[in-house]
Amino acid sequence: MKLWQKNSDANQAVDTFTVGRDREMDLYLAEADVLGSLAHTRMLNSIGLLSDDDLAKVQQGLKAIYHEIKEGRFTIEPGVEDVHSQVEFLLTERMGEAGKKIHSGRSRNDQVLVDLRIFLRAQIRDLVDDVKELFDTLQELSEKYKDILMPGYTHLQIAMPSSFGLWLGAYAESLVDDTEMLHAAYRICNKNPLGSAAGYGSSFPLNRTMTTRLLGFDTLSYNVVYAQMGRGKTERIMAQAMSSVAATLAKLAMDNTLFLNQNFGFISYPAELTTGSSIMPHKKNPDVWEIIRGKCNLIAALPNQITMLTTNLPTGYHRDLQLLKEVLFPAIADLRSCLHMARYMLQHLSVKTDILNDSKYDYLFSVEVVNRMVLEGVPFREAYRKVGLDIENGTFHAEHKVHHTHEGSIGNLCTAEIRALMEAILAKFHFEQVLQAEAELVK
Repeated sequence: MKLWQKNSDANQAVDTFTVGRDREMDLYLAEADVLGSLAHTRMLNSIGLLSDDDLAKVQQGLKAIYHEIKEGRFTIEPGVEDVHSQVEFLLTERMGEAGKKIHSGRSRNDQVLVDLRIFLRAQIRDLVDDVKELFDTLQELSEKYKDILMPGYTHLQIAMPSSFGLWLGAYAESLVDDTEMLHAAYRICNKNPLGSAAGYGSSFPLNRTMTTRLLGFDTLSYNVVYAQMGRGKTERIMAQAMSSVAATLAKLAMDNTLFLNQNFGFISYPAELTTGSSIMPHKKNPDVWEIIRGKCNLIAALPNQITMLTTNLPTGYHRDLQLLKEVLFPAIADLRSCLHMARYMLQHLSVKTDILNDSKYDYLFSVEVVNRMVLEGVPFREAYRKVGLDIENGTFHAEHKVHHTHEGSIGNLCTAEIRALMEAILAKFHFEQVLQAEAELVK
C-alpha cells in the first residue's frame, strides 16, 4: 500500500505502468530528499508542529539514512512507490510515531520540486568543475602549440592560415560562454519551492524563509502556483545549458575526427586510444570522438524533448512530469562522461608541425600578400585583383609567414584575458554557500 492510499490496492497493471522507472530515477534524488526533510522538520519544530523530542528523533533518523545513502546502502524496496515514501517508511520503522509527522505542511509535489532543485544545483557544480578542467587543458595546449600553423577553412575550402593554438583556444573560449549558460541555470535551480505544497500553499503557518536559509537557497520561489509551474521549466533551462556545452563538445569531436583522417593528417593519438578494423589492418578509428559527437548531438536535442513533454500542460501537477527524470538524469551522466573523455583524449594529442610545407597550402597566404601590398600603399581592390591574377596564371608565390598581432589573432591569443573571463564567471556561483548549508544540516 502507498502512503496516499486509503484502503484499496491499485490495479497491478496500472501501478506498473504509471510508476515505470520512477524508483530507479528516484535513487538520484535520495540525498536531496533527506536534506529537504532535515530542513522541513526543523521548520515544523519552530512553528510548533513537531515537539523537541520528536525533532531530535527524526533528525537522528534522517541523518542516519543520509549516511546510508552516501555509502551506497540505500535502496527503494519493492512495493514502495518512490524515494519520499521509502525515507518516511524507514524513519517511522526506526523512530516510531515521530516519523509519521514529517509530511505536515508539504505535498509530494513540492517535495520532489525541492529535491530536483537540490539535485540539479549539485549536478551543475560537478559540471562546472568538469568544464573548468577541460578549459584548463585546452588553454595549456593552446599555449603549447601557439606557434604551429595549420590551415583554416571556410566552406571546407582552404581559406587562411590558422594555428593549433588558435584552434584549441577557440574551444576554451566557447566553454566560457557555456559556463555563463550553466550559471543562468544555477540561478534558476537555486530558488526554494518548499512550502508550496500541492501548488496552492498550506493553512499551516509555514516559515519558508527559514527553509530557504537552511538549504542554502539564494531566494524563494515566492508564488506557490509558479513554484509548481517551475517543474518542467527548471529541467528545460538545465537542458538548454547542457546543450550549449554539448554543442561545443560535438564540434570539437567533429574537428578531431576530421583532422585525424588521413586526407588531413593534422593530428594523431596513441594507438590504444583508437580502434582497429576487423579486416583492414591499417585502420585507427576515432571511436571515442565519434561517441562523444553522437552523445552530445542527442543532448543538443534534449531541450526540445522536454519542451514537447511539457508544452501543452495547464497549471498544476501532471504525471507526465515524472518522465522528465528519465530523459534528463542519464543525459547529465552522459555529458559528464563526454567532458572527461574529451579531456583525456586531448591530454594525449600530438600535432603535425610541418603541415603548410605542402604546396597545396600556398594559397592560404594570398590574403597576407594582399594586406602587405595595401600597407605599401596599393589600394585594396587593386592588390586583390593583382594577387587573383597571379593565382590564375600560376605565378603566385608567398612566404609561409603570418603577421597577425591584433587581439585574439594567431600572434595574440589573449589566453590570460580569456582565463580572466572564466574566473569572473566561476566567482559568481558562490557554491560555498550551498556546501556550508548542507554540511550544517547533516553534521
